[in-house]
Amino acid sequence: MANPRILIAGLCGGGGKTLVTTGLLAAWRKMGRRVAPFKKGPDYIDAAWLSVAAQRPCRNLDLFLMSPQTIQRSFAASCADADLAVIEGNRGLFDGLDAAGTCSSAELAKLLQTPVVLVVDATKATRTVAAIVLGCQQLDPQLALRGVILNRTAGARHVSVLRQAIEEICHLPVLGALPKIRTEIFPERHLGLVPPDEHAAMTDAVRQAGELAEQYLDLQGIWKLARQAPAMPSPISLTCSACSAPSASKGTTRPRRSLASGEPLRIGVFRDAAFAFYYPENLEALVHQGAELVEISPLRDTELPKVSALYIGGGFPEMLAAPLAANTLFLNSLRRAIAAGLSVYAECGGAIYLGQKLLMDRQQYPMAGVLPVVFAFGPKPQGHGYTILETVRDNPFFPVGQVLRGHEFHYTYVQSYTANDLSFAFRVRRGQGFGSEHDGLCRHNVLACYTHLHALGAEVWAPALVRAAARFEAQAEPHRSPIPA
Repeated sequence: MANPRILIAGLCGGGGKTLVTTGLLAAWRKMGRRVAPFKKGPDYIDAAWLSVAAQRPCRNLDLFLMSPQTIQRSFAASCADADLAVIEGNRGLFDGLDAAGTCSSAELAKLLQTPVVLVVDATKATRTVAAIVLGCQQLDPQLALRGVILNRTAGARHVSVLRQAIEEICHLPVLGALPKIRTEIFPERHLGLVPPDEHAAMTDAVRQAGELAEQYLDLQGIWKLARQAPAMPSPISLTCSACSAPSASKGTTRPRRSLASGEPLRIGVFRDAAFAFYYPENLEALVHQGAELVEISPLRDTELPKVSALYIGGGFPEMLAAPLAANTLFLNSLRRAIAAGLSVYAECGGAIYLGQKLLMDRQQYPMAGVLPVVFAFGPKPQGHGYTILETVRDNPFFPVGQVLRGHEFHYTYVQSYTANDLSFAFRVRRGQGFGSEHDGLCRHNVLACYTHLHALGAEVWAPALVRAAARFEAQAEPHRSPIPA
């Protein structure tokens, strides 16, 4: 099947990949073209910006979390109705898990037989840039490196010298040259770019990126290059729930219903500026399993609605700790529901919200008090990278012996415990978790992890959460005493 596609790579993080990719998406969408965005690697924030620019969900493709076959299926299914697919790489082109570049952007490009355009920061350099590009060509001749985009150039003469050197030495086209920009369109903070939902001028930022692409990039040349990608084989029958979820999200899957009430199993999802880290495949996988999703805001809502289970993703609760702590009506409602047996799956920021309190900037912010843990915000990352977890204790979701692959990126850490009877579901084979080789703190029907899971890589996750919702509806035990505030 024909899938015109391109991968935008860089030499390192912060080199301009997101600016270029967002600009291409915005410019092509303005021209009326349907472009499917993808992000290589585990990432929420860059993917959110690409979603805004393309006006459709950005999918993540990751060779550590997912099998090659799953990536091929997901990619083909997600861009079947698009005119072109754009994949943003992560870090440097060949950067991966090890010195061999395992799971790198280059490996993804080869798997999907995708032409690569390399974004190069040209600050205070000319012919040396050609040497760098030549090195990338020679490091892996099997990689389809087909063009270069220059970033942070210093004027017409600078661009002319760069273009001549690259085209004569590397025999690659220079497909655009972005100038130095005085004001950062996409500002950064501790986890990377500021998310679109928190950006004061989200629409203007995407528009500016699109205008830069229109003015400085060879849109037609890049489009033509993408169309030179070889035809991909038709995807075989989809076997993972998340891969087939796009049809489910359109209402073709019959909702799973509670045996007790006959009502759909409703799974609550915290979604607002504090909790925005969700892969679209995760939400779609829950729908595909028959759940009805209910969006909840602990910033605005005063009471937890009737749900059969709760999924609290990551985000930036530390940036909104004061209003979260001030919403005591919602916090009390959440405590009562958990005391009544509600199953909760929480990741990273969600775990922090369920703790006793959060210490940050010499302030203490009371949280839900469900977990006997005090969290603190540190000046440096406490956990960053891929994780491997082995399930070693009973918990509401995963059987003992289950091995899960995920990722973590957090500045918070456990400052202290307020109980001695702690139970952790996972032994950490790779990563940091809660420290001391533990992750997945269990309390009542709550499982709280620093690790984020992707439904394409952890296919057991969505069915497990829906089963927990069904158990809650079946048990009908609403009279447990509440957890003290």
